[in-house]
Amino acid sequence: MDISVVIPLLNEEESLQELYDWIAKVMQSNRYLYEIIFIDDGSTDTSWNVIKKLSSKYKEVKGIRFQKNYGKSQALDAGFEIAKGNVVITMDADLQDNPDEIPELYDLIIKQDFDLISGWKKKRYDNVVTKNIPSKLFNAAARKTSGLKLNDFNCGLKAYKNEVVKAVKVSGEMHRYIPVLAKNEGFNKIGEKVVQHQARKYGVTKFGMDRFVNGFLDLITISFLSKFGKRPMHFFGLWGTFMFLFGTTSAFYIGASKLYKVFNGIKTILITDNPWFYIALTSMILGTLLFLAGFIGELIIKTKSNEKHYSIKEKLNF
Repeated sequence: MDISVVIPLLNEEESLQELYDWIAKVMQSNRYLYEIIFIDDGSTDTSWNVIKKLSSKYKEVKGIRFQKNYGKSQALDAGFEIAKGNVVITMDADLQDNPDEIPELYDLIIKQDFDLISGWKKKRYDNVVTKNIPSKLFNAAARKTSGLKLNDFNCGLKAYKNEVVKAVKVSGEMHRYIPVLAKNEGFNKIGEKVVQHQARKYGVTKFGMDRFVNGFLDLITISFLSKFGKRPMHFFGLWGTFMFLFGTTSAFYIGASKLYKVFNGIKTILITDNPWFYIALTSMILGTLLFLAGFIGELIIKTKSNEKHYSIKEKLNF
């Protein structure tokens, strides 16, 4: 199979038929072998009924319905798990991503051997204050932190080699950072393509200003995970050991100083009146807690690495 198109969605009943027709037209005109995977992330409208209708008419349409709304990252992860195409393309269901971009994205992966191509909506039709300006700030921070020179980390239109989507695990709200996750797995040929951004035709956006706050918090998380995600003891254990040794050394110094003054008849204060006593005690406690955090982190990684964070209610055409 040439292409798998993975489409996460939430309450997009009005756009699904039009989106399918558009994708099918592009695929058939280029004679691709393809599948379209819709992931219904807990829609409360008739989106699932539309997907059922499409899957009954067209064998290339597949559907996954979540038990409830888990988030875009979980929807993408479910689609990645079953995608069979040599190239996997993700796009949003709101018609703001242009399916006419698919052939060029496919060629960049197949003919130029890119591992991942990320779309760049250079010209946007969103609100400047609530979306464009925060998006620019967010992308600048993401570039600085990750080292990837991408202009639009959050663009839903991306293309991947199949082995890339099988290697990355997307959870939480990490869909913004799939290129970073891919880089962490050793896929270094990551490029960017300017893509056309469409004005929203139906419905309203499902993301508010809080996505940028969450995005920056996730950026901190991904920065930590890229360095210590598989070996948390290397971070927590190092700092825990340092803090514990600092506290122990300080306590030894306080005790030795007290004994010296007592034996030499020098007037001194009680150890508990010395502020350094509490600094030393706090450092030893923090050191122990940090070391335990690293140890517990290692145990969690060993036992939870393959756990799914979503529940599937129904599947179509599998």
